[in-house]
Amino acid sequence: MSTNNITVTQVMTGAIDKEKAHRARLGFAYLIVLALALVQLAYGFHYYMLSQADRALSPKHAYLRPSGTIGLHLGMVAFVMFLIVYIYPLRKFWPWLGRQGSARHWLDYHVLMGITAPVLVTFHSAFKFSGLAGVAFWIMVIVALSGIVGRYIYAQIPRKLNFVEISLNEAREQSEKLAEQLKDLGILSARDIEALVRLPNVHQSEEMTMFTALGKMMLFDLQFPFRVWRLRQKMLWSHRKTMSMVGLRRTQNAKLENAIATVREQTVLAKKILFLSKTNKLLHLWHLVHRPFSYSFALLASIHVILMLMLGYY
Repeated sequence: MSTNNITVTQVMTGAIDKEKAHRARLGFAYLIVLALALVQLAYGFHYYMLSQADRALSPKHAYLRPSGTIGLHLGMVAFVMFLIVYIYPLRKFWPWLGRQGSARHWLDYHVLMGITAPVLVTFHSAFKFSGLAGVAFWIMVIVALSGIVGRYIYAQIPRKLNFVEISLNEAREQSEKLAEQLKDLGILSARDIEALVRLPNVHQSEEMTMFTALGKMMLFDLQFPFRVWRLRQKMLWSHRKTMSMVGLRRTQNAKLENAIATVREQTVLAKKILFLSKTNKLLHLWHLVHRPFSYSFALLASIHVILMLMLGYY
């Protein structure tokens, strides 16, 4: 029995460690992208603010114009990134690739590339969008923004449930169980839990349109960290005599910290279950919108690159 417990604990610890490492790598990658974008913006800010006629007189024109030393290489890197972005959809059609790594991790890097590449294209174009390249750029912006929305919708599907098979009644029962678990924590009052959760009931969620539900979910996620903060402050104040630490940091009171962690986890899960049917419909609709724009941009970007090669810009 103890051996099994140790094995399960080791497996769970290993999974948590891998997830933390993934999040650390992803966060570091975003920091690098942000830092490089700020450096490029600082270097070329004066040039980017000039009119098209005045740019030709700038000493940085040979570097920052689309066919310049820096501008050209930015375009090349962006195009390679877009090619990498389209590897993610291939996982569904290439069994070997589908078995490599976690689908969620692939999606995280897919989004990272999908955000970074448009930034590079923006600098490559020197903030001037016209002609076929301009059309491709704005389609690219739509694809990037829709990709961010799609990643958010995907994150709303609970990973702890088989959402393909779950029924509405099962979702309702699960929500009720979660509410009971929150009440059974003991350290939190019913008013504390109510102030933190503030979710519509199942009937209200069924009556909502898909876009209303999406707005409710986004608003909840924006407000939730502040609700947790207020709850922590209230509980720290009421238990100040037993606390060795104050403020927003973790305390030495294990029961308090476990209660806050449990409320956070269970409330987020309850929200995902409540809007599960709407989320699945939104995800289906998102695919219908995202894919055509994505493939249209791929076609226009390829035409742009081919034309530039034919005209001798590369």
